[in-house]
Amino acid sequence: MDKKSKLHPSAYEFEGKMPLKQAIPLGLQHVLAMFVGNLTPLLIITGACGIAGGELADLQVALLQNAMLVAGLVTLLQLFSIGPVGGKVPIIMGTSSGFIGVFNSVAASMGGGVLAYGAIMGASIIGGLFEGVLGFFLKPLRKFFPSVVTGTVVLAIGLSLIAVGVNSFGGGNNAQDFGSVENLLLGLLVLVVILVMKNCGNELLSSSSILIGIIVGYLAAILMGVILPTTAVNAEGVEYTKSWVLNWNKVASAGWFEIPKLMPVKPVFDMRAIAPVMIMFVVTAVETVGDISGVIMGGMDREATDSELSGGVICDGVGSAFAALFGVLPNTSFSQNVGLVSMTKVVNRFALATGAIFLVLCGLIPKLGALVSIMPQSVLGGAAVMMFSSIVVSGIQLITKEPLTARNLSIVSVALGLGYGIGANTGILAKAPQMVSLIFGGSGIVPAALVAIVLNIVLPKDKEGKK
Repeated sequence: MDKKSKLHPSAYEFEGKMPLKQAIPLGLQHVLAMFVGNLTPLLIITGACGIAGGELADLQVALLQNAMLVAGLVTLLQLFSIGPVGGKVPIIMGTSSGFIGVFNSVAASMGGGVLAYGAIMGASIIGGLFEGVLGFFLKPLRKFFPSVVTGTVVLAIGLSLIAVGVNSFGGGNNAQDFGSVENLLLGLLVLVVILVMKNCGNELLSSSSILIGIIVGYLAAILMGVILPTTAVNAEGVEYTKSWVLNWNKVASAGWFEIPKLMPVKPVFDMRAIAPVMIMFVVTAVETVGDISGVIMGGMDREATDSELSGGVICDGVGSAFAALFGVLPNTSFSQNVGLVSMTKVVNRFALATGAIFLVLCGLIPKLGALVSIMPQSVLGGAAVMMFSSIVVSGIQLITKEPLTARNLSIVSVALGLGYGIGANTGILAKAPQMVSLIFGGSGIVPAALVAIVLNIVLPKDKEGKK
């Protein structure tokens, strides 16, 4: 193999020193994998609070800019740590989508507006600090998180994300041309390019396969815009622009430099928001334990240490409180990037840090952020279906790390069947108390985690040596 095409050995070492020319593309593909997901929760909640347009449109733009800056800074904190804050693990941090259900309810109960959004920020500060304190006591609590439990949580995370990846593959749920031939072919092209690069025998190209696939997707979308119609007419006779069309006007209108504003929304401390949000932060801590366990198992082929889990959860909490000071929703470990690490095995801290720095630059240079934000959903979906499936594989690896006894099989089976099943079919909770449906109806991750933890506590332990 040509030395120029070979990936530096330090790429597979967390603290290794690797060349900048190799680190940049490896870090950039992490940003491309999470960029849309990092902004989507903010778009949803600002819309629910009624601050997505009109005289408050500029506020939403400022919040989106802050979201990129905060994700980069909190990722750097997770990678390098300051004291006990940060697990020194190959995790990318970003705006959590797990809180969307609770925040939507808070917005509705408080009548929306800036006041409701301020209450969400106040609850995020309190809840984030609470999760940070919880992280300090994670070591004595770790007995409740053996590999069969964390593996089940990781598996539930992967299963929940596969549907997200497929939706993106078709163009995105809100796309009027969802599932069109153009979207499917564009997603398929990206997936095929990734597969070819991944198995081409060139180590550098293999590890950068996601980035290459997305770049090819961009180029294909540009070519499609030249040779294919970019608009269509829906069933009501209204003309719309197809979802795969690149919106270059967004890039042209974006500024070159802007300093993010601290506290663009004043925090409001209201128990109607604080109570449900604090419960969600406990659930987030469990999900973070699963993410860190998955990325360490998938990228380093070992289990996470107590200090890695504790520091990671503390960073989750402190980072979320810090994000709220900039008007940004809670920042937690990004499961999408766990799949990317598991697939490429690249865990180098410096490489991931280049991606975090790019996020910071996106927060300071709106034009750069706009260039990434116009990525067609089908391009992202072509990469996502493979990355998210890698998370499922990491979960299976964790579960099978210990012998599959009758007890362990019971935990996995019931947690996925009952727990994940309830979360994935939210209609079953329609007549349950509002608090129950808020916490368990968002995704299958929360109920699956709870069922796995409870079963691990109540089921009798296997006798030593019993197979």
